[in-house]
Amino acid sequence: MSMNKTILVTGGAGFIGSNFITLLMNAYPECHVINLDALTYAGNLANTYRFSSSPNYQFFKERIENKDALNHLFENTKIDMIVNFAAESHVDRSVLSSAPFVITNVLGTTCLLDFALKKKVSLFIQVSTDEVYGSLSQTGYFVEETPLAPNSPYSASKAAADVMVKAYFHTHGLPVIITRCSNNYGPYQHPEKLIPLTITNAINDQKIPLYGTGENVRDWIYVDDHCEGILHIMQKGKIGEVYNFGGHSERSNIETISQILTLLNKPKSLITPVTDRLGHDFRYAIDTSKVSSLGWTAKHSFEQGLKKTVDWYLKEKSWWLSVKNGDYLAYYKQQYGGRL
Repeated sequence: MSMNKTILVTGGAGFIGSNFITLLMNAYPECHVINLDALTYAGNLANTYRFSSSPNYQFFKERIENKDALNHLFENTKIDMIVNFAAESHVDRSVLSSAPFVITNVLGTTCLLDFALKKKVSLFIQVSTDEVYGSLSQTGYFVEETPLAPNSPYSASKAAADVMVKAYFHTHGLPVIITRCSNNYGPYQHPEKLIPLTITNAINDQKIPLYGTGENVRDWIYVDDHCEGILHIMQKGKIGEVYNFGGHSERSNIETISQILTLLNKPKSLITPVTDRLGHDFRYAIDTSKVSSLGWTAKHSFEQGLKKTVDWYLKEKSWWLSVKNGDYLAYYKQQYGGRL
C-alpha cells in the first residue's frame, strides 16, 4: 500500500504518538507527517528528535480544541488522514481534576471530527483505551462488543469521545476506525506511569508506591507492537469498526514491580503500599481475535519487552531525569547542542 499521503498525528510528542511517528516514517519514508501537540506534561519535544530532521516532518504546538488554529492548518494543508493520540491520559490526574479531560478528550476530539468532515479526510483513527470497558473480575476478556462502562473520569472522557466518533460515522459517513488498547510500556513513557516509575525509582533506590494490595491485573503490550497494529489497521481495517489490541501478558501490579526489581537486582523492600486509587479497576484483559484475523499479533513477550524497556531507561537516564525535574531543555542541550 502506498503511503504517499499527508497524515496529521495529534499528540505525536507523547509516549505512544512519538513511537508511532518513528515507526510510520521508517516504514513509509514517502509519507508526510504533521505532528500537532500541545506539549503538556506528557508531551516532550525530546521524544521527537528521532525524526525531526526529516523534510517530510512538521511540528505545530497547539491544542486540538483550538478551532482557529485547526482552521488555519486545514485551510493551508491538504490532510489525507488523521490519527488522534492527543489526550489527557493519566488516571490519577483525572481523579483530582476532570475538566481538562473533558476539554481535550471530548471537545478536542469533536473539533477534529468537524474539520475531518469538512475537509473530507480519507480516514480518521481514534486511538482509545480498553479502560472504556470498565473492569473485569478474575475471568473473561474484553471484546469489541463489550458494553462501555467507564469507571474513572479519564475513561469516561475517552468513552464519550469514542461515542462521538461513532456518531460521525453513522450520521455523516465519516470514515473512522476506533482502536482500543491495553496498557502500553516501552521507551519514552512518562515516569508517572507504573513501569517507568518503578524502574526509575528503583535505579535511584527510592520507594516504589503500590496501590492497595497490588493484586489489580493489567494486560501489558510493548509500545512498538501497538504502533504496528495501528499501521496494520490503517491498511486492512474496515471503516466504522472497532479493533482491540492487547499483549496477552496479564500481570498483577505486584508481579510487574517484582519482575522489574529482579531485573535491576534491587530489593523488594523498596515496595511501599499506599492508599488505593479511588475507583481502581480490578482487571483488564483483551481478546484480540478480531485484529488477529487480519494478520496482526504482538511480537514481544512481556519478558522480552520489559528487558528492552529496563535497558532503555538505564541507558537514557538523562531523559527521564529531565522529565522528572521538569527541565527537558537540559536534555536538549546535552543531546542536540541546544538546537530547538
